[in-house]
Amino acid sequence: MIPTIGIAAFDAAGPLAPWRFDRRDVGAHDVHIRIMYCGICHSDLHTVRGEWGPCRYPQVPGHEIVGRVESVGSAVTRWRAGDLVGVGCMVDSCQHCQPCADGVEQYCDNGMTGTYGGVEKQTGLPTQGGYSTGIVVNEQFVLRVPDNLDPAAVAPLLCAGITTWSPLRQWQVGPGSRVGVVGIGGLGHMAVKLASALGAHVVVLTTSAAKADDARRLGAHEVVVSRDASAMATLRNSLDLIIDTVGTPHDIDGEMQLLRLDGTLVLLGGSPEPHPSPRAFTFIMKRRRLAGSLIGGIAETQEMLDFCGQHGITADIELIKADAVNEAYERMLKSDVKYRFVIDLATLDVPA
Repeated sequence: MIPTIGIAAFDAAGPLAPWRFDRRDVGAHDVHIRIMYCGICHSDLHTVRGEWGPCRYPQVPGHEIVGRVESVGSAVTRWRAGDLVGVGCMVDSCQHCQPCADGVEQYCDNGMTGTYGGVEKQTGLPTQGGYSTGIVVNEQFVLRVPDNLDPAAVAPLLCAGITTWSPLRQWQVGPGSRVGVVGIGGLGHMAVKLASALGAHVVVLTTSAAKADDARRLGAHEVVVSRDASAMATLRNSLDLIIDTVGTPHDIDGEMQLLRLDGTLVLLGGSPEPHPSPRAFTFIMKRRRLAGSLIGGIAETQEMLDFCGQHGITADIELIKADAVNEAYERMLKSDVKYRFVIDLATLDVPA
């Protein structure tokens, strides 16, 4: 077993704290990664606080991981010590169902293995995430990070980046596309950057006029305050795709009316409560669609990383020390971050 230090939650209410635990030994098809940086996702907070269902404690969160390969198993040929790599939201899947065969392992019929909160096939133990000094991962779930990008700012691409890239690719966004982005946070700011780089005309929908300048800096061509009925009316029947990143219940009927014929509204935000249902005629009159999207498969995630390397795209981050995680959680709840916290794991002190 490989001794590891992590930052763990020990119950739903208390602070996260350093914890010693063991990673499995490196198997023939495994890669041992020394973690340099790990992003903090809202999913981490919801999970460790038990808001998305029971959590098995202690739990080390984190699924936006960037680091260097420390060692590889005897059957591994693609990776070698020193490679700059990433690990996203999943570390395994059944690898034999149809979705896995189609390269969409995130939709594995038998359930993907989450980077944390899952169960390792190899040991039967709970998976522990990237707020830690190292991780052991099946070689097929390791991703190559472009050397020209800041590795700390790459970390959120492993969740926020791929979560927004996947629907952009699924609905074939490119030059001539008109894309709306609802919510400018960790996900939304990546949706703006990626859609703009793909050549789309990007319209940001926000409840705050104060975010207009920053939205344009990120690549938005238009910014509309969604509470302004007259401004929203000018957008009716004009958008091909809307990416909604908001994780609380809100009026999606109004958003859907902005879609043109055959347009699609894609929900990415995991609202714990249902949204008010759109009216039937909102769908019927323009053959509009309401869809959802998870993360992306491994091939698609690598495609996204390569695209970001070619276009110099990373997340906007605030790099923090390991002992600032609890403060970061409290600030996240207040939306006091632009746009993603990333932990520098080199600052993680070894507990006595």
